[in-house]
Amino acid sequence: MLNYKIYRNSNTDTWVTFIHGAGGSSSIWFRQLKVFKLEFNILLIDLRGHGRSKSSFNINKQQDYTFDIITDDIIEVLNHLNIKKSHFVGISLGTILIRYLADKRPNMVEKMVLGGAILEFNLFSKVLIRFGDFFKSIIPYMVLYKLFAFIIMPKKNHKESRLLFGKEAKKICQKEFIRWYKLTSTVIPILRLFTLKEVKIPTLYVMGDQDHLFLPSILKVSRLHKTATLYIIKNCGHVVNIEHPVEFNRQVISYLKSKKTIS
Repeated sequence: MLNYKIYRNSNTDTWVTFIHGAGGSSSIWFRQLKVFKLEFNILLIDLRGHGRSKSSFNINKQQDYTFDIITDDIIEVLNHLNIKKSHFVGISLGTILIRYLADKRPNMVEKMVLGGAILEFNLFSKVLIRFGDFFKSIIPYMVLYKLFAFIIMPKKNHKESRLLFGKEAKKICQKEFIRWYKLTSTVIPILRLFTLKEVKIPTLYVMGDQDHLFLPSILKVSRLHKTATLYIIKNCGHVVNIEHPVEFNRQVISYLKSKKTIS
């Protein structure tokens, strides 16, 4: 089972589950934890091969990961804790996993908050993915990871996010990185389906106005999907919960506590 940590709040039955991005861990939510645990029960999860989940698996070294496998890991933790329904808050790749889980088990998802959400790869992103696919077994994974992080988060005010994810990514081995990277070969048709198919779950997209690779597609989807609300943070890049935690926390908590279900 995945490594997880819970913080219980005796004043509420409402749960919030946090899902980090590729190369990160549950530690990236440290600027959310203090204020969120005052309002909700909190579940922090380390995905396969990330954080403290790395040593939890005894799996065939040749096994490829799929979105079904990864989301089943999350569902297993929820079932183990007898959490019937939860809000989900994710960042970057974590937003794809939450959206996939919402399609798979909509009864378990109350509201979704997708920060630095990924719903489409533009031409440049696709070229970048192909470049990484070609070199993933040749170049040390940290070289590729740092390159991708700089391309996604190039500005000076993005530096803290780059360094934090780089620090966490060092805990991942080369073979684990390759397993996760192979998911990119299956993600494009899944994202296309997400764009076309509106899930009937209230969804808040929290994006930085400097998220140059992913914001344009979120702007389109937020206009088309009636269940979607978009909040854009100014002077902010991809990892919104790290760069502007106070604004992120305020908007997300307000959204999760609101009774409104359709924007």
